[in-house]
Amino acid sequence: MKLDRAVLIALAVTGLAVQGCSVARLALQGSVQERLIAAERNVMPAVVHVKPIKEVYLAGERRKIPFTGSGVIISPDGYVITNSHVAAKARSVKCTLDSKEDVPAEVVGVDEFTDIAVLKLDLSQRGDEVPYAVLGDSDQMRVGDWVIAMGSPHGLSRTVSLGIVSAADRYLGDETTGISPYHTWIQTDAAINRGNSGGPLVNLEGKVVGINSRVLLGATGLGFAIPINVVGEIKNKLIQSGKVSRSWIGVDLQEMESLPGLEQTRGVLVGGISERSPALGAGLAAGDIIVSYDGVPVSAKFKEELPAINKLIADTPIGETVEIVALRGGVSRTFSVTTAAKGAFQGEELECEEWGLTVREVTESMARLAKLDRKMGVVVSGVRVGGPANNAALTVGEIILGVDGTTVDDLESFNTLYERITEQEKELVLLDAKRGPLTRFVLLKRTWDEEKVDE
Repeated sequence: MKLDRAVLIALAVTGLAVQGCSVARLALQGSVQERLIAAERNVMPAVVHVKPIKEVYLAGERRKIPFTGSGVIISPDGYVITNSHVAAKARSVKCTLDSKEDVPAEVVGVDEFTDIAVLKLDLSQRGDEVPYAVLGDSDQMRVGDWVIAMGSPHGLSRTVSLGIVSAADRYLGDETTGISPYHTWIQTDAAINRGNSGGPLVNLEGKVVGINSRVLLGATGLGFAIPINVVGEIKNKLIQSGKVSRSWIGVDLQEMESLPGLEQTRGVLVGGISERSPALGAGLAAGDIIVSYDGVPVSAKFKEELPAINKLIADTPIGETVEIVALRGGVSRTFSVTTAAKGAFQGEELECEEWGLTVREVTESMARLAKLDRKMGVVVSGVRVGGPANNAALTVGEIILGVDGTTVDDLESFNTLYERITEQEKELVLLDAKRGPLTRFVLLKRTWDEEKVDE
């Protein structure tokens, strides 16, 4: 059987092309390896092993527990980026540098909504600058780009793992831990494990493009990093003021795809309205479709588009009145909404050793869920087995609204009452506690140990 001349030429060219691709692939592999080694050498001197001693509240008691994590130095004067879940509530922090020196660090600020924290190394005993990493542009990352995850997985410091960007804008939102409503994530198959948190995700140019933050339990090859462009904005605010202030109007937004039959409608769906929120007061309702916020058109067909709209609202100056245009039953309506300050992600805690419990301040979201008229009281966060609170059947999640007939306004007022009653050595204390829709009285009977009785 004879083959046409054109076919033979095509086969010959194809064979050369395949052979050429193999050679080019080998050359590319060599180039990538050299770039990976160079990137590691550029960034690794700036990677630190973070060792905080954190104050945690477990089973009704306050404890100090050592943790480990990772971080990356981003300036010659010693500013370090890590995760808030690494540094939050740390009573002291030490960072092990590339030189194997242990250097004390101060927690400059944490932002739990983005899981970002900034530390400042104490360089007073060194008298010189420290190596630091250069930040890249996470908006330029593409699926398939090579990346390196650096850090201290399971305490194994100075570890490097290699992978690619699996997704450049993965939406996680509130479906996992309740954080990250304002950004999407870089997903990678580079190995990220416990202890990698806070370490840098690095591109082939030797620039930091993300901060390693989380994994999915039970999954392999699924790690997530906070895009460095998000980190850059937050770290500037933390360095300037130690916190990040945001506006809140009380709407729970959903993608249009979740509303069958309206997938092609432009806008973003109001899935729910918080009680006592600015949006509810202005007349917005669940089911409305917001098409404009303060003159800016908004639309979210898919979940990945929600964080940008949440951030638009959060970035509005607190107390500013904005116009929201929404569709209700196909009719356009305009609402004037005055933003309020967004409450804390999680309130401060207090140990009440004599009563055998720990309490946390009530946040705005807790107050709304409990249907309180205002933010008040303290919520029981832990109960010690065998303690007075446990014996009185007080449970985690109950909100203490009063102590011995005195209203509890906040954590500070509760602490004042607790210290006064403790000093008086009262054996019986009556608490006004709210569990779900019911309010009840709880009688605490304080027991004295022999050592305190002898005193």
